[in-house]
Parts: sequence; C-alpha cells; structure tokens
Amino acid sequence: MVKQWGETFVFKLAGKMFLIISIDGEIIETIGFKCSAADFRQLTDLDGIIPAPYLARASWVQLEDPAALPAAQLQAQVRASYELVKAKLPKRIQAQLF
Repeated sequence: MVKQWGETFVFKLAGKMFLIISIDGEIIETIGFKCSAADFRQLTDLDGIIPAPYLARASWVQLEDPAALPAAQLQAQVRASYELVKAKLPKRIQAQLF
C-alpha cells in the first residue's frame, strides 16, 4: 500500500493497482477496485456504485458510498480484484505471491 494522490491509498500487487481507497481525515470517502465484466455491469446498476473515473474501461468500479455493499461482499470483491490482477502477472511472479 502506498499513499498516492493526496489522501488516497493505493494497494498494488507487483506494481499493479487492485484497490484504491480515498479518505478524508478518518472517513472513507470512496473505494475503487477492478472487477470482471459481468460484475462491472451488476455493480454499476446498484445505488452508490459508479464506473470508476479514468479506470472504467478496465472494468473498475467506484463505491461513492462505502456502505453500498455489505462488508462480506466488499471483502469478496477486493479479493477477486487481487486475483484478477494476479492472473495477469507473469507465472514466475505469480508463484512468489499468496
């Protein structure tokens, strides 16, 4: 995790982003993550979730309201984002990761 773009935390895997969290003080403002094309369509139909600015073409969504997804579903989506990014990495790098 690195702090990038002001008060934004960017979580990366081998230099590739999989999660972005913007905060204001101690309050989470937005959460962005990569998802499958099918999940992208389903998630962006929900209130409080939009195509992520600048990243939507790569199937990223942004939760404008962190409560837009139940905690368990958000956790599963973040894990899926990690796995999507991991799958695109070279096999030798994948072998070194969880």
